[in-house]
This record gives sequence, C-alpha cells and structure tokens, in this order.
Amino acid sequence: MKRTLLGAALAAALLAAGAPAAAPASATEPAPAGPALADGWQPPLRTQGRYVVDANGDRFKLKSANWHGAQGSWTGSGDQADPANHHDGEKSDQMPLGLDRAPVATILADFHALGINSVRLPFSNEMLHDQRPVPDAAVAANPQLRGKTPLQVFDAVIAATTAEGFAVVLNNHTDTSRWCCGLDGNERWNTSQTTTRWEEDWLFMARRYRDNERVVGADLYNEVRRTITDDANWGRGDSHDWWTATQRLGDRILTEANPDLLVIVEGINWQGIPTDITPHWRPTLEPARTLSHTLVASDKLVYSAHFYGYTGPNHTGATGTGETHDWRYQELSRDELFAALRRQAFFVAADTGRHYTAPVWISEFGIGADETNPQARAWFGNFVDHLIANDTDFAYWPLVGFTGHGRWKLLDYDSEGRRSGILDGDDWRAADWRRLVTAPALTGPVPAADAWDMLNLDHADAVQSLRARARGDWDPGARKGVCPDGQRLVGLAHRDGRGLCTDAGSAGLADPTGGSTVVTDERYVKEGDWAGGYTKLQCPRDRFMTGYSVRGQAVSAVLCAAASRALPVTGRTVWFDRGDNRPAGDPGGEFAQGAYKGQCATGEYAAGIAFTGAWAKGKTPDALLCRTL
Repeated sequence: MKRTLLGAALAAALLAAGAPAAAPASATEPAPAGPALADGWQPPLRTQGRYVVDANGDRFKLKSANWHGAQGSWTGSGDQADPANHHDGEKSDQMPLGLDRAPVATILADFHALGINSVRLPFSNEMLHDQRPVPDAAVAANPQLRGKTPLQVFDAVIAATTAEGFAVVLNNHTDTSRWCCGLDGNERWNTSQTTTRWEEDWLFMARRYRDNERVVGADLYNEVRRTITDDANWGRGDSHDWWTATQRLGDRILTEANPDLLVIVEGINWQGIPTDITPHWRPTLEPARTLSHTLVASDKLVYSAHFYGYTGPNHTGATGTGETHDWRYQELSRDELFAALRRQAFFVAADTGRHYTAPVWISEFGIGADETNPQARAWFGNFVDHLIANDTDFAYWPLVGFTGHGRWKLLDYDSEGRRSGILDGDDWRAADWRRLVTAPALTGPVPAADAWDMLNLDHADAVQSLRARARGDWDPGARKGVCPDGQRLVGLAHRDGRGLCTDAGSAGLADPTGGSTVVTDERYVKEGDWAGGYTKLQCPRDRFMTGYSVRGQAVSAVLCAAASRALPVTGRTVWFDRGDNRPAGDPGGEFAQGAYKGQCATGEYAAGIAFTGAWAKGKTPDALLCRTL
C-alpha cells in the first residue's frame, strides 16, 4: 500500500531497522492442522496458460482482498505504544487488524458476505522473530489468543480462515514492522536484512504451512522500489537484482519447502528520482516481456502488480516533495488508462503463447469511501471495468479497518465491534464492488495450453529440470541451461546464452525412464554433414536437445533426452549467425533481446548445435539442426 509516499520522504534519512527479538520458532514446531476441505475447489493450485486452476483443472479465479496488519502499522516516529503514531491510528500490534474489536468468526463471516474466495495476508520479517506475547487488549474480542506471539496469532488466523474455505496467499510485505511505503527501510527484500535471512524466513514459512493445503501461494515481496541512493533492477545479476532474487527463491521454495505453492512475483514498483529533470518511472511487469521467470515447476508462476488512481506510470503519487508533472492514472482518459494498464501488466495474461504468459493478479488496488474527486471515482469505475473485461484475478486493499479513521477499508469495526462499510449504508463503491465480484468469468475446466519458457544464462546456471538437477553437474565449470521437465529446447541466441523451451506440438515427448546423454564431440553426426566446416554437437538417434552449456560465449556441450517414441531424422539447418531465423509470428516471444536468434518450428525438435572457432567467431552458437517431430 502506498499511502505513505516515496517522493515525500526523498530528503529524509532512512530510519534504523528494528532488530528482531529472537529467531523464528523451529521449523519443526507444528503449525495448526490443515482444515477439512470444503466443497467448491480442490487444492493445490497451479497455472495453465494465463489462468490459475485447481487440482481438477478447473479455473480458480483469485477474487481476493488484503487482510493487513501483521506487516506492521507504526509510522516510524514517536512512541510505538501510542495509536496516534500508527497509520490511520490503527495500531495493529503485528496482527491482522480487528482482532481487538470482533471475533475472528464474525470477521470471516463478513468476508464471505463480500463475495471473496481468497485472502492476501501480509507479514513482516520482524514479526516472525518477535517472541513477545501480544498485548491482551489487542485480542480483546478473541481472548483465546491471549499470551500468544504475533506469529502464533498469525497461525490461528490462517487456520480459521482456511477452515472457512478461503485460500490464503502469504505476502512478505515488509522487512521491519513499519507501515509501507516510501523511504522506510523496506524498499527492497534486503534493505534492512540480508538476502540470506529473507530466503530462510520464506523457507520457514513455506514449511510451516505446507500441511494446510489452502495456504496456496507465496507472494515474495511487496512494492520493490528505490532507496535514497539506488534502484532495484531486473536482470543485472547483482545484489539488488529482483529478477535473480525471485528466480532463486522461487526455485528454493518449490524444491526445499513446499512444491504445491504458487510463486507470486510482483513487478518493480519504482525506479529513478521523481523530479521533472531526472529519469523515473514505474516499471511494473514490463521487464518480463524480454526476461521472464522459468521455475523448476513452470506451472507455479503468477505475476502481480498494484495500481492506484493517485499514482501513475511515471508518478509516485506524491504531493509536494517528490511530485512531478507526469499524469496520474486517474487523470488519463479511459482509453489512455487501458493502454497504460495493458503495457505495464495486463499484457502478461493477454499475450498467449509467450515465454512470459502467466496469470496476472492485481494484488492491490483501492479507493476511499470518502473520496469526492470525480476523476478518482471515474478511475475506480474504469479500473473495475478493465478487471471485468479481462477476467483478471484481483485483491482489494484493504479488508478491515477502524471506524472513524481512513475509509479505504471494505469493512470498518468500531470499538464495540459494530460493523460498517461497503456492506452497509450508502458507500458509493458498493455498486462497482458488486459488479466486480459477480461478473461473468471463465469457470470449469481450462483447456490445455502450450508452455513456453526461456532460459537465462547471463550470470549463472538455469537448470530448470528436476531430473537434470538430480543428475548432478554434467559440465563442471560451464554455465548450463536445461528446459523444465516435459519441454524441449527449440531456440538459442547467437550470444549471451539465452534459450527458448516449449512443449508445443510434443506433449509427453520425453521418456521418463530413458535418461539423458551429454554430447561434447561429433560422434553422433551420422546422417550427413548439415553444417559443413563447422563443429557439430548432435544428439544420438531418438534423442532431442533439452539443454546446453557455454563457457563464456563458447558452446561447451549439449544435453539430450531420450524420446518416448522413434523420432524422424528428416530435418534442416537453421542458421542465425548473421540475423534472426525464427518461425513467422515469433512463437514464444522475444527471449534474447539484442542478439541474433535461431528457432525450430513448432512441429520440429532441435537435434544439434553447430559452431566454429574461426577468427572472430568465438565458438558461439551459429546453427541449429531442426528435425520434424
């Protein structure tokens, strides 16, 4: 949430991060048991093309809202015990809001009345490590929670929420228990802590709830943005690289902690210094168009983005310091707004058959019940229209608040536990909300979709096959790329080690018991010289390329998987040493921007690579042997 603005704090020094009181409870400490599953959907969830589906392959649209509070509410100055020093005066005590005012069963019944099926549940890393019991007054309406730590309260809330049939997505919202966002020490996943601690905390959380099947997702970090001195980036390979951090952590969660979770990656929320004379923008998911994630389970990736009317594609949302003359979203025309939304995020789901195609979850958007600006109100209606028209997964911010404070919340509770808000009275947002949660949407079985994934060897290995990982290091000292299990390699870049994988036209091509072969010489070139004068690394008969390795820019080896059937040897040579050579329409999308690319057709498999060590060539990939499937 952006109600504390980035630009307004540009001149301020960062406050010191609060130190955690202790390490989290042991990962072996039992979390509450999973619920008896209700009717309607069957976990675990996965993705199929642009949709989230359940275990039966039926669409599960994330119709969600954010139950905030456990991420912290302190504004960063003054006595933390004083509610006046907490955002909107809503002192959360590192717990989901409202537990002092209404029984959790009542709150969840109200969630049902809203028409949502899932809850985004933010937390802070500091909360996980705080071993102090919560104040009795903070759980006055839920006395069963007295004496518990914030994490134990979080456990109880998750158990109750999932027992009611809701899906829960865990969201690492902040490092420290301070209200997000701005220059607050929570700009990156590693601003106030190390990347190692961030990863270990996530593994702890994924393991803690793995027996509760309705805990369905890991939303890795909220609104990554600039510190005073530096931007986060997408793909540079350094310690501020959000793409690298999420790629690594996503794979670790799926292989070391909980293979059933959706891995949710939000785009970069802000880069640059917001003045009229310095570069600045809101990248959101635009970098994924040329550098997307490929997880070891490629059907577990969901992308997310946040949109608020008072911000903009190049506007922080600030007034005063940090405000620029860029347009805010609410100042755009309807057509301009829709174009900006598609460019920044919605393209990920709208563009089918691309390496970046995935579900997009708009995991934060919202507006105040007390909003009177006609532009802001029009923006909200237009934004809801766009969500409906695109059948987009969503999560409103926030669910619960306190009567008499800011009115962005869907549900307000007063000190006596009496409810008000969008379900009661004359809240102007109610009509748009009802339209959104009851809108027609795809339901039932989702048709199978071809998978397309890219491999990025820019800075490290990209071994996205569990079978190849189990095999061990098949080319020590080289950077290696291997397609996810079930896919084959169809494209390569002339430089920089990028690759493209798919299962299009060949689902089930691999023999699950057939093993793989590493090829480092020409011993299997037996059906003719398909690249005269060039060195050729070719797969044996009835095997196809699933991986490759490079040393620097030079080809080192190819990895060939056994096919489940005999493969034809009729084929062609696809040269890409002097320009792109790809099928019409560029299936799979741009996977190696700035480099020449070669790609087999959808009805072909790659059986070999050709290269040369001639002067100025450098043994980079020059040609593919593409054979008919």
